Amino acid sequence: MEQIRPVNAPDRQYPMEHTRNIGIAAHIDAGKTTTTERILFYTGLIHRMGDVHDGNTVTDWMEQERERGITITSAATTCYWTQQADGLQKLGEGIPHRVNIIDTPGHVDFTAEVERAMRVLDGAVAVFCAVAGVQPQSETVWRQATKYKVPRVAFINKMDRTGANFESVVAELRQKLGAYAYPVMIPIGKEDHLRGCIDVVNQKAILYLSGDSSGMGYEVVEIPDDLKEQAELALAELIDAVSNKDDEIAELVIEDKPVDVLTLKRAIRRLTCRLEMVPVLGGSAFKNRNVQPLVDAVVDYLPSPLDIPPATAQSADNPEEMVAIKADDTAPLCALAFKLWSDPFVGKLVFFRVYSGQLKKGDTIYNTRTGRRERVSRVLMIQADKRTDVETTYAGDIAALVGLKNITTGDTLCHQGVQVMLEPPTFPEPVISMAVEPKSKADRDRLTEGLQRLAEEDPTFRCFTNEETGQLIIAGMGELHLEIIRDRLFREFKVEASAGAPQIAYRETITQAADGEGKFVRQSGGRGQYGHVVIKLEPQERGKGIAVENKIVGGAIPKEYIPAAVAGIQEAIGGGVLAGFPMVDLKVSIVDGTFHEVDSSELAFKMAGIFALKEAARKADTILLEPVMKVECTTPEEYQGDLLGDLNRRRGKIVSIEAKSTATSLNAHVPLAEMFGYATAIRSLSKGRAAYSMEPFSFEPVPASIVASILDTTKPKVGRS
Repeated sequence: MEQIRPVNAPDRQYPMEHTRNIGIAAHIDAGKTTTTERILFYTGLIHRMGDVHDGNTVTDWMEQERERGITITSAATTCYWTQQADGLQKLGEGIPHRVNIIDTPGHVDFTAEVERAMRVLDGAVAVFCAVAGVQPQSETVWRQATKYKVPRVAFINKMDRTGANFESVVAELRQKLGAYAYPVMIPIGKEDHLRGCIDVVNQKAILYLSGDSSGMGYEVVEIPDDLKEQAELALAELIDAVSNKDDEIAELVIEDKPVDVLTLKRAIRRLTCRLEMVPVLGGSAFKNRNVQPLVDAVVDYLPSPLDIPPATAQSADNPEEMVAIKADDTAPLCALAFKLWSDPFVGKLVFFRVYSGQLKKGDTIYNTRTGRRERVSRVLMIQADKRTDVETTYAGDIAALVGLKNITTGDTLCHQGVQVMLEPPTFPEPVISMAVEPKSKADRDRLTEGLQRLAEEDPTFRCFTNEETGQLIIAGMGELHLEIIRDRLFREFKVEASAGAPQIAYRETITQAADGEGKFVRQSGGRGQYGHVVIKLEPQERGKGIAVENKIVGGAIPKEYIPAAVAGIQEAIGGGVLAGFPMVDLKVSIVDGTFHEVDSSELAFKMAGIFALKEAARKADTILLEPVMKVECTTPEEYQGDLLGDLNRRRGKIVSIEAKSTATSLNAHVPLAEMFGYATAIRSLSKGRAAYSMEPFSFEPVPASIVASILDTTKPKVGRS
């Protein structure tokens, strides 16, 4: 890990090396919000623990979150932690640390919230259920963290539940996620007998007082005799694992020298910050067990803004040139706007992460994307739904601005002399759409304003007007996503709107190569129109995208008309040829054409490009693709047969059936079109005892037997996403 000399502003209260920016991420219902709530309680930010089921947690502050018991929007909050001298050696003992936490959603419909949080975080706590283990959305958030190179610690939660198995989940972390995962804390007991944990590195036991349900009272003691062998084996395994990747520990092991506690902790920290290791802890947030050791692990093992490589940005003048943005309070300002939110009291909030420099109230900032300068009127620190005005934010801080105009998620805010663009977060395409219609004329204007503001703050939500039917279409990541959008329209913008049946975001593609010729000729007495384009159309591998290449040689089409022909081809690709859905995974080569010295124009070549693409696509055997979901059902064994039969009726392909200690896990790939109403179906088939989760998996060809029925329902009122 590169050692960077910290450059902190003299008036900064918490130096960068004592700052942690972390996210809590996991599969839905693994216990993220409860874990966050307990961290806030033990750090002293709140004085009474809330509960998700009671709807009184700090980070689930939206009405919709409290009603449903789920997290919908990522909430930022800040707490402070000083490691106690309680008989355990710790890297940050006695030093106050500032911990910025973002609690993220677990439901796949709100995956964009996780994506943009991961983009700006320095570290993450990945929470896993001790019974269910690594679930589908666990894999998704793990991939998101890997994409943005976010170091992680793993917290195996719900050790108090029947069927909890710490060792099994650690094994799944290694097998399913490929994580170099090793326990640094092992729970003592499980289910009703969970009473503390073994600190593997310190070789001590933390035991909670039996009469104290708050989890505040615990003592650090010698490891009980019946657990000593397990603790010693775990330490030997941990030292061996670290020595395989860290030279300092390897040298001590080879020379047969003892490895002291702080040396081992520093080595684990180095490996964690380099993404080469994942420390694992276990406990129960709900029963208030082993959360304090988790906060200690955040301080000990997760990086400060100085412990990770500097952020890299594109030079605005030369996109090929990459510029390193070092965490430095004295450098010019460089920050990333990662989230927009409509607040009923202060208006549009822009959440941002400062990578270098300082941002003060009254400063002028420059938006690299728009080339505009704006004055900062208010800077806010965020505590979930509470806002506090501050004068200055420093490198490594996460805060919010009020009153900025013409800004979108992913914009770089910097000093005008810097002129760089940080990499924005990337978001998946919507997979489901539906038509909405205001119930009265008064609702129409409010609906337009509401949809515009919601689309600004949520990059996976789209709204547009269908040109063929005039319908207003909204598109998102799933049924729940669109339901929440409609609910927010009603509550926040006072709009009553009726919604049509959801439309699936189908795609079109080709299965074979074909040639196409487009000619646009118009004569009307004066100057006419002439454009002529010949193309070759070829299929590409699934997921490869669209490629349009100019292979004209000898000036058959003048250079100035090529962009117009390309624009026509791309427009035709966006409109499809079979049912009006966008085409995907194809390569178009412009190979020939002719022009007229007087009559040729950009419009003529654009039209010729459209005609050429449509002719080639008709010859290339165009097919429909439908979104297929990765579905995991967890059910008691007696309902397994009924659920398998139901999935088969829904055109599902069963991928695997895993028998776990208390339930059976069914994994299948099912078309999204068949998943509407599945929540009700699975409840009725299992008497409410089974649960499911799903996430986008791929686009697959629609079976020929049902293509005709899809075309019948989509052609008159196609809703493109």
